[in-house]
Amino acid sequence: RRIRDTGATVLTPVLADAYGLAEVSRAIADSARGADLVAGVDARGFLLGGAVAVTLGIGVLAVRKGGKLPPADGVELAGRSVVVIDDVLATGGTLAAAHQLLTKAGANVTGAVVMMELTALGGRAAVDPLEVTSLYSV
Repeated sequence: RRIRDTGATVLTPVLADAYGLAEVSRAIADSARGADLVAGVDARGFLLGGAVAVTLGIGVLAVRKGGKLPPADGVELAGRSVVVIDDVLATGGTLAAAHQLLTKAGANVTGAVVMMELTALGGRAAVDPLEVTSLYSV
């Protein structure tokens, strides 16, 4: 609970600020260049993914737990380069699941970009060998 509160307390005001959102979107876009599609992870990843996709001129796909959103029917992922975007890398479970799901659908997941990484929780080990870029680490 405390970790979740820390992320919300720090990240939500940045996204609510026009300048902050623009700067974060540009920084993530710089790390996501070359992708055919952005996959934003529920829920702040949806916001970031949409902003980054617009910046890069590519599409966005919402990734959420089963049963929460309709499946991405009609979106061909086979052979497409996809970058996964989320707000926080903590234990790595969410990014690992998104990576596995997209790979199973035939996507070439080229990496992941997060706003903040909580390094003490060792999330990078859970997503290895996926390359992860974090804008800020604590």
